[in-house]
Amino acid sequence: MRISLLKWLSFIFSYYWVFLSFHVYMVSGHSVHCLDDQKLLLLQLKKNLKFNPLDSSKLVFWNESQRCNEWSGITWNGDGHVAGLDLSGESISGGLNNSSTLFSLHYLNNLNLAFNNFGSVIPSGIKNLKNLTSLNLSNAGFVDQIPMEIAHLTRLTILDLSTLYYLGGSAPKLENPNLVKLVQNLSEVRELYLDGINISLKGNEWGHALSSFLPHVQVLSMSNCNLSGPIDSSLKKLQNLSIIRLDQNNLSAPVPSFFAKFSNLTNLDLSSCDLSGRFPNEIFQVQSLTSLDLSYNHGLQGSLPLHFPQNGSLQILILSITNFSGALPPNISKLRKLTRLELFQCQFNGKLPDSMLDLPELTYLDLSFNEFIGAIPSFGMAKKLTHIDLSHNELNGGVVSVHFEGLLNLVSINLRDNSLNGIIPMSLFLLPLLQHIQFSNNNFQGQLAAISRRA
Repeated sequence: MRISLLKWLSFIFSYYWVFLSFHVYMVSGHSVHCLDDQKLLLLQLKKNLKFNPLDSSKLVFWNESQRCNEWSGITWNGDGHVAGLDLSGESISGGLNNSSTLFSLHYLNNLNLAFNNFGSVIPSGIKNLKNLTSLNLSNAGFVDQIPMEIAHLTRLTILDLSTLYYLGGSAPKLENPNLVKLVQNLSEVRELYLDGINISLKGNEWGHALSSFLPHVQVLSMSNCNLSGPIDSSLKKLQNLSIIRLDQNNLSAPVPSFFAKFSNLTNLDLSSCDLSGRFPNEIFQVQSLTSLDLSYNHGLQGSLPLHFPQNGSLQILILSITNFSGALPPNISKLRKLTRLELFQCQFNGKLPDSMLDLPELTYLDLSFNEFIGAIPSFGMAKKLTHIDLSHNELNGGVVSVHFEGLLNLVSINLRDNSLNGIIPMSLFLLPLLQHIQFSNNNFQGQLAAISRRA
């Protein structure tokens, strides 16, 4: 009986340590088992890649003396195959071609080569990675034509080929194949990032390509793609869109009102698009909208709505260098989550409502180069403010200490080129983080006023 009991206890003890070891590895995101052929493929990949070991935090640690489940940048599946490979930011400068062992990792689901400097075309061998669901080649230094072989990766849900700066060679382009041919088999894509890729299509061409072949897309990021307008009405079919970035394209058209029908819309960036016409106010009413940037569209007209949605989500509102006009509505205080408000160089006028600064999350405020009149409201309720710019308006009256009371995070304040008067309060200079003060071209009096006039 004693022997049986000892055997039972020994079994329980052994099982406990097996479970504990398995649990530790699973919690840390690693699998104990790595197939030998997969390790050899990775070591051969490392050998052929050109990279600076001093700048590497992943490749440099791949070696036989270290357990493979501890190799940085690699995720293993339960069968010991490589399922994920993240070599982003590894200072890789070459060594990737069609014969690379990378393209023999047939169980790969996620591949990230972002922020390197390959300086070559994307190898056609990419087509062999048929199980990829996520491919990130952004800012990796790939040049010239995007290969048709990417269109063979029909399981992709995330595709990022964006290039926001160039590390040598010519900018990537989508000409042959063009955007239509690239996406025609990628119906599972949820997130598409093509920023900086030269696409050069008219509004109806790129609009129909996206609406016809990417029915589930949620993130559409195509800034600086040399796209033409207008924004095609076919895009209204993409009801799942939550992020739309089309900035720095020559759309030369009004903003379509159907954007207001996207109930999941969170980010809309149409800055520097040569937009015209009047902005549809109903877009301001989208409850989920967190960021709206329409800046640098000189021909775009509009005004802020009299009523913002109760408990709206808007955090960033940028309308600078547009033809927006009118007064700021008292109802702006409903934007309780607003952190950044940039309205410089527009046609806004009237008095600044006291309620505007009852915004507890506001950190950045720029209302410069408008036609605001009247007194400065108190900033005391917006205690997170770091930057205030009310310069080049027609504000008048005095500046008193209560205007800045409690602004312990304030770094910069600019009130120049107004009609303010009186004495600049000394308490302003006691704010602990304040570094930049511009009060020139006003009617202040006293010794500090003389200093501000010389500034």
